[in-house]
Amino acid sequence: MSVKAPNLIKVIDARLAHQMIEDHGRYLGGRSGRRANFAYTDLSNMALEGVDLSDAELTGARLNGAVLTGAKLNGAVLFGCDLRDADLRRASLIKADLRGACLRGANLAQADLSGCDLREGLIALQDLTSGFRILKHEKKAGELSYAVLSGATLQGAQMGGALAAAADFSDADMTGAVLSSARLNNAILDGADLSGAQLHQTDLSGASLRRAIMNGAELGGATVDDGALDDTLKAPAPIFYIDDQPLHEVVAAHEQWCVSSGAAGVAGRLREVDFRSMKRLAGRKLTALSAPHSIFFGMDLRRAQLQGADLTGADLRTADLREADLRGAKLVGAQLVRAKLAGANLGPLPIMEGRVARTDLSRASLRYADLSDCDLRRARLLEADMAGAILEGANLKDAELEA
Repeated sequence: MSVKAPNLIKVIDARLAHQMIEDHGRYLGGRSGRRANFAYTDLSNMALEGVDLSDAELTGARLNGAVLTGAKLNGAVLFGCDLRDADLRRASLIKADLRGACLRGANLAQADLSGCDLREGLIALQDLTSGFRILKHEKKAGELSYAVLSGATLQGAQMGGALAAAADFSDADMTGAVLSSARLNNAILDGADLSGAQLHQTDLSGASLRRAIMNGAELGGATVDDGALDDTLKAPAPIFYIDDQPLHEVVAAHEQWCVSSGAAGVAGRLREVDFRSMKRLAGRKLTALSAPHSIFFGMDLRRAQLQGADLTGADLRTADLREADLRGAKLVGAQLVRAKLAGANLGPLPIMEGRVARTDLSRASLRYADLSDCDLRRARLLEADMAGAILEGANLKDAELEA
C-alpha cells in the first residue's frame, strides 16, 4: 500500500499572520520581536497592503492572489514562492531572492526589483517514500509570463533564463539587467530602458521595442524580429553637427541671442536634434529655443531657462528638469516619462499687457514623472498621460484637464 506524502503547506488564519508580521516589525526595529518565518505557508488571497516583511523567510509560500500593494519585501527570501496573480503594485523587492518564484499574471507596476534574483530555481524536498521530490507550482517555476511590470525598476536584476512571454515591461528601468537566454517572446518593452543590459541568446521574437533605450545593450545571439530595433534609442554620436557646425556652438549662439535680446547670436531652429552629446544644459539660457522632436533623454536640465521653447514631441524621458523655467513652453506630445520636474515652473508666461502664453502639455506622456511642488497653473493637460505621476504639492489651479 502506497503512503501519500504529507502536505508541507501550513494553513494559518489572517490574525496569526498579522501577529507574526507585527513581531517581525519589532525584530526589524531592534525591539526584540522575531523574524517572520512563513516558509511553506498558505497566505493566498490575504490582504497584506503596506506590510514590511523585509528579510523575512517565505520560501515556498503560497501568496497567489495576495494583495501586497506598497509592501516592503527588501532582501526577503521568496525562493519558489507562488505569487500568481498577486497585486504587488509599488512594492519594494530590492535584492529579494525570487529564484524559482512563479509570478505569472502578477501586477508589479512601479515595483522596485533592483538587484533581485529572478532566475529559475527548484526546491527539492525530502520524501520518506521516494527520497527527494521537486516542489511544483501549477505553472512553471521562475515564470513571469503575462505579468505586469510597467514602470517597474529592475536595475541590475538577475533574470538569466527567465520565462517572461507576453509580460508588460513598458517604461521599466532595466538598466544593467542580466537577461541572457531569457524568453521574452511577445513581451511589451515599449519605452523600457535596457541600457547596458545583457541580452545574449535572449528570445525577443514578437516583442515590441518601440522607443526602448538600447544604449550599450549586448544582443549577441539574440532573436529579434526584422525592424523591431528601428525605433529604439541607441548611443549618441560623440559630436552632433548642424550644417557642419558643432551643436555646442549652435547652442552657444542661441544663448548669446537670448542674453543680448536678439542683438547678437542666432536664434536656434533645431528640429530633430540629438542633444545628448552635450550631456548637460543645466542653468543655460535657452528661452524660445525651437527644438521639436529632439532628444534630451536623461540630460541634466536643472534650472534651465526654457520659457516659450518649442519642444513638441521631444524625448525628455528621465531628464532632470528640477526648478527649470518652462513657462509658456510647447510640449505637445512630448515624452516626459520618469522626468524629474520637482519645483519646475510650467505656469503661464506673460507676453504683453493682459496676455499670457500657457504651457501646453496636451497629449504629453508624464507617466511616473515627479511633478512635486511644480507650478502647473493654467497649463494645458488635455489627453496627457499622468499615470503614476507624483503630484504632491503641485499647483494645478485653473489647469485644463480632461473633464
